[in-house]
Amino acid sequence: MEKEVNSLSELITILRDDIGTYIEDVWFRGQSNFDWQLMPGIFRYSTDISETSLLTRFKQSASLLIDTSPKDDFDWLFLMQHYGVPTRLLDWSESPLTALYFAISEEIYNDDDSALWMLKPIELNKLANIKTTEKNYIPAFDDEYLENYNTQNVNSNKKLEMSPVATIATRNNSRIQAQMGVFTIHHLDKKPLDEFCTNAEIIKYKIPKESKQLLRKELDLLSVNKFSLFPELSSIGEILKKKIS
Repeated sequence: MEKEVNSLSELITILRDDIGTYIEDVWFRGQSNFDWQLMPGIFRYSTDISETSLLTRFKQSASLLIDTSPKDDFDWLFLMQHYGVPTRLLDWSESPLTALYFAISEEIYNDDDSALWMLKPIELNKLANIKTTEKNYIPAFDDEYLENYNTQNVNSNKKLEMSPVATIATRNNSRIQAQMGVFTIHHLDKKPLDEFCTNAEIIKYKIPKESKQLLRKELDLLSVNKFSLFPELSSIGEILKKKIS
């Protein structure tokens, strides 16, 4: 049966029941519309977009604007995602409150039910045959398990199609650290992540539109807001404007 999140107390109860005695990591993602699937940005376009071309163009314009040049294509991909360029990455968080904020923060979607996803990254990676005896092992971008997922290898062997994997990256900026950010990355198969999974790997919760206002107030009481997740000067300005409006 589909579970609904109408308050933070309900969320705690639901997660306690669904996580149960599971001791590995769990990740979360919020989406403004309940009907949206887990589709990376680059696959949402009707025309074919070459990730190689996007990467080349991004490097061309970004190189002079960054202090430290990324060491490889994965680092560039991560930077592209950070600045809104479509990639094969999906953003997740280790914090359910962060994911909930992103699910309900966009007021233009007030009339839509939202979704909160819970992912078991270890179980997802088993679908891609990433299995170790090490507890809570999740590969990083520079791990050998992800070699086939870098841009160069994906383009050089288009006959190979692999399942999406959960991965971690160095949290080298304040935003990704504040959001406790982690990622999944697709290979060539454009199928949404949720279609790869069963209930063993992923669960979707509904956030009814009628409950969004209460949930926003509850998150604000816990100081889960624009500034806590985007610790930047622009966030301060936005929060102050709301206080006097």
